[in-house]
Amino acid sequence: MNRRFFLKSTGLVLAGSALTPNVFAKMANVSSTRGKRVLVAIFQRGAVDGLNMIVPHGERAYYAARPSIAIPKANVLDLDGFFGAHPSLQSLMPFWRDKSLGIVHAAGSPDATRSHFDAQDFMESGTPGVKSTEDGFLSRALMTEARAKSPLRAVAISPSMPRILSGSAGAIATTSLADFAVRSGKSSADAAASFESMYGEAVAGALGDTAKDSFEAARLLQSVDTAASKDGYPRNPLADALQQIATLIKSNVGLEIAFADVGGWDTHAAEGGAQGQLANNLRGFSDAIAAFANDLGSRMADVTLVTMSEFGRTVHENGNRGTDHGHATVMLALGGGVNGGKVHGHWPGLETSQLYEQRDLAVTTDFRDVFAELLTKRQGVTSLASVFPRHQPRAVGLVA
Repeated sequence: MNRRFFLKSTGLVLAGSALTPNVFAKMANVSSTRGKRVLVAIFQRGAVDGLNMIVPHGERAYYAARPSIAIPKANVLDLDGFFGAHPSLQSLMPFWRDKSLGIVHAAGSPDATRSHFDAQDFMESGTPGVKSTEDGFLSRALMTEARAKSPLRAVAISPSMPRILSGSAGAIATTSLADFAVRSGKSSADAAASFESMYGEAVAGALGDTAKDSFEAARLLQSVDTAASKDGYPRNPLADALQQIATLIKSNVGLEIAFADVGGWDTHAAEGGAQGQLANNLRGFSDAIAAFANDLGSRMADVTLVTMSEFGRTVHENGNRGTDHGHATVMLALGGGVNGGKVHGHWPGLETSQLYEQRDLAVTTDFRDVFAELLTKRQGVTSLASVFPRHQPRAVGLVA
């Protein structure tokens, strides 16, 4: 067995190498995560249209700018009289009503790029505009505290290590926990021996340390029921990823940070309004998150889920009944400690004079400020100096 075959067959990726009171807060006293706080980040890759996701239905300019794709007021799920949710987000509304779901509008990166690649890279590195950053900001966040013993401290349900978790803190990435786990039996024992011998001579180096940690993660997964029921989850890739993350949380393996991503948000043409392309994507997205929260139940007292996207879409629809690359968008947060039932952030307005470069919703909340609150108030990170260098976070009020 060669190194490449082993990694491919197990789905294993080595990090650091080339290769307010809400319902969940009330449940804290019966939570069974043993007090371990977990941050789950979901990246909506492709730049989600935040204006059609969380609709400013009280803004006249919104309807003027989108004659064919605006969400009719009759279809909007009203939130506070000014903002409303896309009807496809119906499954998240119970969490809004019990104040465990919070929203940040006009959020994003201060960098002006309209390149998907650069914007995603800047957001995951946590250093907008700086291309030389080597690691991801969630990896740096893990490095601010003494390393936990669990080799499953940080997990990405992904075919490759995401930029946000790359670095020396240690993380694993896999599309399947079942495939990652080294099963009992002769064949897996042989695989284990082969794997350890491959890296036996590299123990003194960073790769050796990471390989040993990753192998220990595989060992630990042997005790996890990776074939847990998927009842209640919709059938889509995000739901599958969240179901696996929920399995790790329920198994008390020491998970602190989990990551998943979901594509399909680059809606240049035929975006649709209350129905159509975006509506279908939002329905799968919403249903997957709702299933995750319902699956965890009281454990959500110690779990916070947050969503992000590299940028938003243009305010005006284009000639193809879609939207082009924009600037600000929406972030959601769900779980224990979230100051929910509120749309946070400063609304800049949609009149032409209020737009960024006279075309986009302006960024008024830096995405780093959202994560700063989550990392300090929920994950116990005591210093953000290395997590977000040269950035002084401002209060958002998203985390109680």
